[in-house]
Amino acid sequence: MQEGGAILSKIRRTIENAIAPGIKLIQLNELAEKRIEKAGGKPSFKMVPGYGFSTCITVNEGVVHGIPTKQKIRDGDLVSIDMGLYYQGFHTDAATTVIAGKPSRKDLKFLEVGKQALKKAIRKAIAGNYIGDISRAIQSTVESAGYTCSRTLTGHGIGGKLHEEPPVPCVLTEEIRKTPILKKGQTLAIEVIYTQGSHELSLEDDRWTLITKDGKKAALFEETVLITEKGPLVLTAEREKSPKYSGL
Repeated sequence: MQEGGAILSKIRRTIENAIAPGIKLIQLNELAEKRIEKAGGKPSFKMVPGYGFSTCITVNEGVVHGIPTKQKIRDGDLVSIDMGLYYQGFHTDAATTVIAGKPSRKDLKFLEVGKQALKKAIRKAIAGNYIGDISRAIQSTVESAGYTCSRTLTGHGIGGKLHEEPPVPCVLTEEIRKTPILKKGQTLAIEVIYTQGSHELSLEDDRWTLITKDGKKAALFEETVLITEKGPLVLTAEREKSPKYSGL
């Protein structure tokens, strides 16, 4: 999973660098698919029943599960790209949100909060802690900045299957000690899913894309994390930098 995660991280960086005004969402998907196949892997998302793309791409009010269409990216758009890689029998999953073209201060602040929330959440991925520790770290960081976490969409366990137990919510809705305990060797896809407005969502006509009901912008940050004796190891980190998440 560490090898596959490193490959996925490089592909994610390639897609990030390709995001620009005028590019079509489907072109980003095609680029990701080519890179995944060239690396000797398979697109995890194509293994999801009924889904035919290698990525999920959402723009502005899009939250998750966006189908990459022929829609062109515009200057200032918030573009979230989510992808998974199946490599030598195991999945890794990663996502990020970037601003195409010239960014606004408001959107830069919005995305920085999500990045910080993910860092803090990853720090809580320690054996003996609880899933609720991760959820609380996400929720407190996002909500203290005036934004809203998803109430229904979550991170998840990951490994031989793309989606495994346990769910990793972005909000804490019960006592921490009633949530699953974290164990050494466990692998989690930790996701920060949040919006500038309400948490309420609407489903688009394509039956996949979820958008904010109030039309406010959304963002998504995700890493696949292994819980080790020495703490959290981010598997979807670029190896030339460090095997650990930047900032830990």
